[in-house]
Amino acid sequence: MVVETKYPKKRETIMTTDERMEKMEGQLARMRWFYRCLIACIVLSLGGWCGWKTFGPEQVWAKSGVKEIRANSFILEDENGKPRAGLSVSENVSALSVYDEKGKARARLGVDKDGPKLYLLDENGKNRVLIGALKEGAGLTLLDEKGEIAVLLTVNKEGPGLLLYDEKGETRVGLGVIKNEPSMTLSDEKGRNRAVLAVVKKGTGLLLLDENGKVIWSAP
Repeated sequence: MVVETKYPKKRETIMTTDERMEKMEGQLARMRWFYRCLIACIVLSLGGWCGWKTFGPEQVWAKSGVKEIRANSFILEDENGKPRAGLSVSENVSALSVYDEKGKARARLGVDKDGPKLYLLDENGKNRVLIGALKEGAGLTLLDEKGEIAVLLTVNKEGPGLLLYDEKGETRVGLGVIKNEPSMTLSDEKGRNRAVLAVVKKGTGLLLLDENGKVIWSAP
C-alpha cells in the first residue's frame, strides 16, 4: 500500500500594479528627503565657512592690530618629538639653540650684556668655537676637546692680535699689530717671553730673554 504524502506549496507573493506604484513613490520620497538633507548640509557648511572667514579668530586677530606673538620660549621638534631648535629668553640673556638628531645642542647664538656671541659645540657638548662682538672689540676663540683655549684671534682699538696656546693653556706664540707696529713673541712652557721680534719706527729689533726675563741677546 502506497501512501501519497502531499506537502503544502509555498505561497507565491504576487504584487499588483498599485502596490508597485506605491513602493516606487515611497522610494522616490526617501530619495527626495535624502537630497534635501544633503543640500541643507552643504548650505550650512558654506555658511559656517563664510562666517568663520568673516568673523573668525583670523579676522579678529587681523582687525585687532596685533602683529606679534610674545612668549618666553619656543621649541621646534622633529617627527620623533626630539628638540631640534629652541628660542629662549632668560634674565639678561636671549639665545637661539640648534640641536642634532640626538637632541644635543650643537650651536647657540646668544646676546647678553657684553654683546652677541656664537657658540659651536661638539657631540660631547664641549664648546669648540666661540665668536663674539664685545664692547671692546671682536674675537674668535678655538678650543680643544677639553674645552681649553687653543687659538685666540682678537681685534680691538689697539689693533689685531693672534695668540696660540699649548695643551696646558699657556701662551706660546703671540702675533699682534699695535699702533701700526707688528710684533711676534715666543714663550716657554711657563708662558714667559723668551724671544721678541718687532718692527717699529726706528727699525727692526730682536730680543732673546732668559727664564727671568733678562735680555741675553739683542739686535741691532
